[in-house]
Amino acid sequence: MDEGEREQALLTALTTEHFVLQTSRGATVAESVGRATVFLSLLSASLIGLGFVSSSERLVTPYLGAVLPTLVVTGLLTFARLVQNMVENSLDLQRIQRIRAYYHHNVSTGHDFFADAVSDEDIARAAWREVGARPGWFQLMLTTAAMVGAVNALLVGLGVTLLVGLFGAGSAVAIGVGVVVALAAFAAQLAYISRRSISRVS
Repeated sequence: MDEGEREQALLTALTTEHFVLQTSRGATVAESVGRATVFLSLLSASLIGLGFVSSSERLVTPYLGAVLPTLVVTGLLTFARLVQNMVENSLDLQRIQRIRAYYHHNVSTGHDFFADAVSDEDIARAAWREVGARPGWFQLMLTTAAMVGAVNALLVGLGVTLLVGLFGAGSAVAIGVGVVVALAAFAAQLAYISRRSISRVS
């Protein structure tokens, strides 16, 4: 195989890889939307059920005792998978940028095609910039994982509030403890997202 044939074979392989990576990105986004929708639908159904049993004081406590742990476990599992999807999507974007940089250097000679894939930054940060984002805490707050994490934190805080109340603490104390626990739970989930994602693009 001469040099021209080798170059053409590489270009064909890169084009195929580019398509596969873009398809993979679409699949991770679709899965994230699906998982978040299932979790929020379960939460909505649980709230509707709470409305039905709220008129009976005898049923509210066992209902919440069964539903809250279920929601928390489901929420944490959903959160973990959403973070995985986010990291996979980011890595696919980085690989696409590398391929686009190759196109710019070797195919679009004399043109500005794919020029945005080439910069003085490392390829990961350039990939983030490509979609109008920069690695940082604010960007983490805009992710689907952070949204589910916020709901998880509220559910954990609610559960702690109810438990503290059951042990005879006053409403103000129970609510205060629940708020602190909810904030801590949300901060812990943001820290988890940061460890898994920002480290890949720093």
